[in-house]
Amino acid sequence: MSRPQEVAAAAPQEVLYEVSEHIATITLNAPDRMNTISGPMLDQLTKRLLEANQDKDVRCVILTGKGRAFCAGLDLRPQSGGVAGLAGSSGAVSTSLDLRNTPPTVLFEMEKPVIAAINGGAAGYGMDTALGCDIRLMGKSGKLAAAFCKRGLVPESGGTWFLPRLIGWSKAAELIFTGRTLNAEETVEWGLASEVVADEKLQDRARELAREIAANAPLAVQAAKRMMRMGLNEPFPEHVHHVYLQLLPLMRTEDVKEGMMSFIEKRPPNFKGR
Repeated sequence: MSRPQEVAAAAPQEVLYEVSEHIATITLNAPDRMNTISGPMLDQLTKRLLEANQDKDVRCVILTGKGRAFCAGLDLRPQSGGVAGLAGSSGAVSTSLDLRNTPPTVLFEMEKPVIAAINGGAAGYGMDTALGCDIRLMGKSGKLAAAFCKRGLVPESGGTWFLPRLIGWSKAAELIFTGRTLNAEETVEWGLASEVVADEKLQDRARELAREIAANAPLAVQAAKRMMRMGLNEPFPEHVHHVYLQLLPLMRTEDVKEGMMSFIEKRPPNFKGR
């Protein structure tokens, strides 16, 4: 049984949140502006990501958008409570931004697996947010638009870090420097998404995959993600050592015993996360 929750009664509910079957679904909820990220939405998204990561009942997260877009970038309209204003009228730019509790950083540091179910366009900030997820599923109408340089900007929320690691320097440079938009099929061809499904089947496919992940031992899944993240920036000998240190506490969990017994008894495991 799902349990919808509210962020705050006084604030517009720009991010929807519910948990069922050990899966947290986080939905950007501003379809009238194609889910462009406003200031309140930034705050609500951070809170929901942190909540999902801290909830022991949650084993996998789905991030998606309501309406015809995943996220069309930042909402730069000052009158809408958007995120414009980094540069003032004099052209002065702030150099003291604290990004530790913003969605890209929080998303990167999450231990729960995150699936991006990309319905429609993911442009600019929306593309970077999708790249920060572990798995990307594309609806047939889904797109990744790297339009930063066409707007006089750079990928501000992780794209310059993710893209070279995901697809190599040459392809990343081509995508960023040209500001190209990739359709759903092209995102798979470029190695940026796992698969393309019909738009009307996207959410069902995301939940199917999330249930498959949630059926596994959650502590092991989270440790595997932790090790993958660490492995991006450390030499192989150090990485093997860190994996061993992760393995030791896992070997003492009830879930390891359950995994072994379910294999011997030829039955599905029933993991408890302890």
